[in-house]
Amino acid sequence: MKHKDGKPYQSDKSSWKVPMALTVVVLCGLSFYLGGIFCSEKERYVAEAVNKAVDTPMGTATGPVQIKAVSFPECSAEYQDYTPCTDPKRWHKYGRHRLAFLERHCPPSFERQECLVPPPDGYKSPIRWPKSKNECWYRNVPYDWINKQKSNQHWLKKEGDKFLFPGGGTMFPNGVGAYVDLMQDLIPQMKDGTIRTAIDTGCGVASWGGDLLDRGILTVSLAPRDNHQAQVQFALERGIPAILGIISTQRLPFPSNSFDMAHCSRCLIPWTEFGGVYLLEIHRILRPGGFWVLSGPPVNYQRRWRGWNTTIEEQKSDYDKLQELLTSMCFKLFNKKDDIAVWQKLSDNSCYKKLDNPDNYPPKCDDGTEPDSAWYTPLRPCVVVPNPAAKKLKLDALPKWPERLHVAPERVSDVRGGSAGAFKHDDDKWKVRAKHYKKLLPAIGTDKIRNVMDMNTLYGGFAAAVVDDPLWVMNVVSSYAPNTLPVVYDRGLIGSIHDWCEAFSTYPRTYDLLHLDGLFSAESHRCEMKYVLLEMDRILRPNGYAIIRESSYFVDAIATMAKGTRWSCRKEETEYGVEKEKILICQKKLWYSKQSS
Repeated sequence: MKHKDGKPYQSDKSSWKVPMALTVVVLCGLSFYLGGIFCSEKERYVAEAVNKAVDTPMGTATGPVQIKAVSFPECSAEYQDYTPCTDPKRWHKYGRHRLAFLERHCPPSFERQECLVPPPDGYKSPIRWPKSKNECWYRNVPYDWINKQKSNQHWLKKEGDKFLFPGGGTMFPNGVGAYVDLMQDLIPQMKDGTIRTAIDTGCGVASWGGDLLDRGILTVSLAPRDNHQAQVQFALERGIPAILGIISTQRLPFPSNSFDMAHCSRCLIPWTEFGGVYLLEIHRILRPGGFWVLSGPPVNYQRRWRGWNTTIEEQKSDYDKLQELLTSMCFKLFNKKDDIAVWQKLSDNSCYKKLDNPDNYPPKCDDGTEPDSAWYTPLRPCVVVPNPAAKKLKLDALPKWPERLHVAPERVSDVRGGSAGAFKHDDDKWKVRAKHYKKLLPAIGTDKIRNVMDMNTLYGGFAAAVVDDPLWVMNVVSSYAPNTLPVVYDRGLIGSIHDWCEAFSTYPRTYDLLHLDGLFSAESHRCEMKYVLLEMDRILRPNGYAIIRESSYFVDAIATMAKGTRWSCRKEETEYGVEKEKILICQKKLWYSKQSS
């Protein structure tokens, strides 16, 4: 720089020393002041502190996560059966085509309910298993629609303060027991441990799945939230595995080649419409050699067509169309008698080679979509071909139940870091952990706990460790974690893919025990802790329990927030007493809405 007379500018150091010194002093003072503000008010924020904490390596953390105590208000009484992602109040926003409005449509963050869902007026602890399979308290599921509409089919009936479940159904007027007896005659593999996992689409009140439990077959009963009001809620109230869902435009939240059997008893799914896309989804989730069972239209149309408001010619056409479609996607008619027809998914790869013909319909799926991708994955009108290299994927190649429970499945090697050794280590680890859990929570193994969810399983180790107790476990694998759910199904257990930043597909008050192992450590950078806890509170039954296994870094913060859900919690040591990990044993209290009479 130059003076106006043109001479070079010579800076005078003494002229800027004082301003610079003042600037440094001011900045230091401001920093000290702001630091004092944030230190004194660091308990004001929740998610920000959690997110920041997990971004910091554990070895360099300066202290535990600090969470201010919160108190969540009660939701209004109209939310007593609130299912956030299948909320009837929001159905009008979505299309009617293929009943897409019944699929998952979660509310945006600004519409989330930050309140505690109340039980119905008069709610009391559910009847305990196995008595609950045949009866439940009316006030716990106070809906008469099914009772009034299906009274002649004996789905359920109301007597006094209870609903009774006689075991009837549209296609089994003589009772579900006689219906399954006939099915076992048609499918001998149901008797010897070959068939272990099943799915019932359009399950009603899940009497079919309930009957199969006594025969060693574990069933996922599936139904949408529809005008029957509470099919899945009735199932879970009875202590039978069930989940809200519908085959529409998205894949079901299950991996491919998983179920040993699929069933539809007049479930009213239009199997041959839309290019057979619904049957293609059944084909995807059914393992090679697995069975698909259909009773109802158009099976036995020769005798039944008069009751179906149609003509015999139309029903014959529907049956021929169904048979042709099933054959084209590598099913064969396995057996048939009276109202029941059984098809088997072929395990011979020669059938799938025919799909290479470009004129064939349905075509073979290309490699653009992972076969096991099942979280908000659109249905595609193509056949997912089983991996020909997977020799032990076929139903007849799996060890029979219960041997398959502790045998490392072939698909464990498809998981990053997975191996037979890793599987064995996980299996042994959970035997030790489950034994310790029973010391901390003696209710496990008694009739106080029936419906259990493992919220972030790896291989289903916890479920395997408690398999002899009078309970069942829904194994959940995070949609953001390695997909280990195929391993869970291969060992004869059931589960679902899910993202815990959203609500689970179930009604309120449907689980007796929630177990989670490091879920907050793994997901807190994506999901606000309070929303996960509120969702846990929604689906947990009053007087139910939560076992929260978490790093010491998070456990105190979780305990603090859990008080806001009216839970009572205590901190316990792990089985090895390590300092870096703790266990919270929590119990949800039974409370009634202030609006209750």
